[in-house]
Amino acid sequence: MNVFPSLLAAVIGGEISGLIENSGPVAKTVLVILLLFSLASWAIIFSKWGLLRRARVQSNRFIRVFRKSERLNDVAAVAEQFKPSPLVAVFEGAYSELRKQASYPLRMTALQRATQIASSEELTRLESRLPWLATTGAVTPFIGLFGTVWGIIDAFHGLGTAGSATLRAVAPGVSEALITTAAGLFAAIPAVIAYNMFTQHIREFGARMDDFSLELINEVERAQATTARTPASVERR
Repeated sequence: MNVFPSLLAAVIGGEISGLIENSGPVAKTVLVILLLFSLASWAIIFSKWGLLRRARVQSNRFIRVFRKSERLNDVAAVAEQFKPSPLVAVFEGAYSELRKQASYPLRMTALQRATQIASSEELTRLESRLPWLATTGAVTPFIGLFGTVWGIIDAFHGLGTAGSATLRAVAPGVSEALITTAAGLFAAIPAVIAYNMFTQHIREFGARMDDFSLELINEVERAQATTARTPASVERR
């Protein structure tokens, strides 16, 4: 049952490898460049996917701990366990600002700025290396197209030199040239898909950090209205 698909894959793979071996130095250079782009993109895709997955899991755990805790210093004591979460950085930025304010009433504007700074830094961290995926998706098809155009020019030049105007004479050169276009698309498509997916996830993290900042400031304001203790031991209820 599986003999025909395996045989077909072997034939196709053999033909492609043969086309690559018979291609010229420009096409081979283009293929090497595209391979480097593809390898770098896949390395970024796997690492970024793992980072965002851990951040999502730890954010869910951290928000549950935050909502169950009675005091902010209790949350601060365990926040390190959830470090991959960007919400931890937002909390630590706000908590550090609270400790710097030695008396009531608290300056909520300064607290809000601290959460915004922490959110911006976390977004920058999450977005790191994403421009490479965007560059790969935008550039590699044109690199592959350059190899194809160069290969077609070379094929027609050889056709003119040989003086034969048959399809049989020009087809091998054209098929070799088209390999670079296929390689460019192979490098670009995963990069574009991953870039769009990661951008959407990071946008969701940005909204989640904004919501958490508002929730944190609300808790501090409620605590300020009901207690006069030092900021390091603010009671939440």
